[in-house]
Amino acid sequence: MKDFEITYKKRLNSNMVWLKVYAPLVAKHAKPGQFIILRTDEFGERIPLTMAGHDSKDGTIDLIYAAVGKTTLLMDQLEKGDCFADIVGPLGNPTETKGLKQVLVVGGGTGNALAYPLAIGMKDAGAQVDMIEGFKTKDLVILEDELRSKLDNVYVVTDDGSYGEKGFTTDKVKELLSQGNSYDEIVAVGPPIMMKYVCQIAKEHSIPSVASLTAYMVDGTGMCGGCRIKIGGEDKFVCVDGPEFDGSLVDWEDLINRSKYYSKQEANAKAHICTLTGGVRYHA
Repeated sequence: MKDFEITYKKRLNSNMVWLKVYAPLVAKHAKPGQFIILRTDEFGERIPLTMAGHDSKDGTIDLIYAAVGKTTLLMDQLEKGDCFADIVGPLGNPTETKGLKQVLVVGGGTGNALAYPLAIGMKDAGAQVDMIEGFKTKDLVILEDELRSKLDNVYVVTDDGSYGEKGFTTDKVKELLSQGNSYDEIVAVGPPIMMKYVCQIAKEHSIPSVASLTAYMVDGTGMCGGCRIKIGGEDKFVCVDGPEFDGSLVDWEDLINRSKYYSKQEANAKAHICTLTGGVRYHA
């Protein structure tokens, strides 16, 4: 088997895909919460992806992604047996589980793919883990069965009420806390605006919060400065200081503004790739 070869591909919904990739050195050292940086080909951009799991015995890592941007659309053209140009990792700090007995994990949209390994990792470490999965509509729901088989409680909410409970993740967080549920920590993974409000609710109830952040990354070593964020008024780098941070200390407005810096360029790159692929398999 070749390094970085895709050994498994499963479509979770219309734009989300689960891959298993042969990367034995990464799998050997990986821990929940860490990420990798990959390139689809030698001319491709470097993008970070949180590992959804790993198996040191068969040398594979799990990647779950949404085909919504240039590189993920190119990834979606790859099939079992194809190879990535390179994968670097594991990067970042693993999820902190020490001393946690009861945790609430809140995932929003595609963030549920990132929340999956965190929740499973905490459960494997001995904590009782409840999880809220939030989606816009029923067709976007992912990983429900996998999570229900391993966690203590899983609550699915949809904005339009087409599946599970109608409402937002923040509504369900408030409901669980008002019912007397006690948590040592609340972990938020998803759109920045969602994480901001989840962490605010946690603070109002004097519960520590953790936000799993994503940012623009190039080298993954803190040298380029692309993933700079402000935590408690200090500059930090998601790639080496994170990706998980104290949610009460995140400068959310700065993070949200930085996430919009390259919106126009991203849209142009996506349109270009869509034109190239034309709905057929694309090779660089």
